[in-house]
Amino acid sequence: MDGKLSVGTSGYSYPHWSKGLFYPPGLPQKRWLEYYARKFKTVELNLTFYRLPKQNVFNNWNCRTPNDFIFSVKGSRFVTHVKHLKDCEQPIARFFKECEGLGDKLNVVLWQLPPNMSQNSERLADFCLKLKENVGSSKIRQAFEFRDSSWISSDTFKIMEKNAYAVCTADSKKWPLFKGVTSDFIYLRFHGGKALYGSNYSEKELVKWAKWASNYLSQGYDIYAYFNNDSMGYALDNAKDFYEMVNNAA
Repeated sequence: MDGKLSVGTSGYSYPHWSKGLFYPPGLPQKRWLEYYARKFKTVELNLTFYRLPKQNVFNNWNCRTPNDFIFSVKGSRFVTHVKHLKDCEQPIARFFKECEGLGDKLNVVLWQLPPNMSQNSERLADFCLKLKENVGSSKIRQAFEFRDSSWISSDTFKIMEKNAYAVCTADSKKWPLFKGVTSDFIYLRFHGGKALYGSNYSEKELVKWAKWASNYLSQGYDIYAYFNNDSMGYALDNAKDFYEMVNNAA
């Protein structure tokens, strides 16, 4: 297996994961990240989508996790859902400035576009240019989750390939599914195969995805996979099982 596999959950700070579902009863919330990091090697931070923490908060997350831990961070909804990628040089710069607190543990930034935003090649190309100008490190990868089917087009893929950015492969019954490759890495999000955020992936479903992922890993692609079916805690077991299945399929 030439590529690197990183598997975790989309978010970690869920109250319903306490009281024995995942976090031991009585474990203070301020110790949840440390506990999570003993079970998984990566997490996708959702908080950053809704509000941007200060750099010292990112630094705190950095200090509380092992040296080999990996963070993926969701880009600000102010950029994607309010500004719609337009005229957002300052918020982009501020976003990456605050994220510097994660240091080298920040691997990927995911830009999740709203479902009511249709394809606009010119705006996307301009936004990618602004990213190139403001990202502090070329090591920070960029992924885009398009939730309107019009984005699944050759024009979009050309822009992504030109910038070596990934089109997120997002599994759900609600949004379009793209299973191609536009960069040297693949970004997977599992929202729940049957019920959004709430369904448990079957062994058959996971095996199918594991074989697909293993094929790309053998070709040298890095893969980041995050389970977002958190409402019943299914994401936890699904992530563990998926990781084992991919390794066994290699």
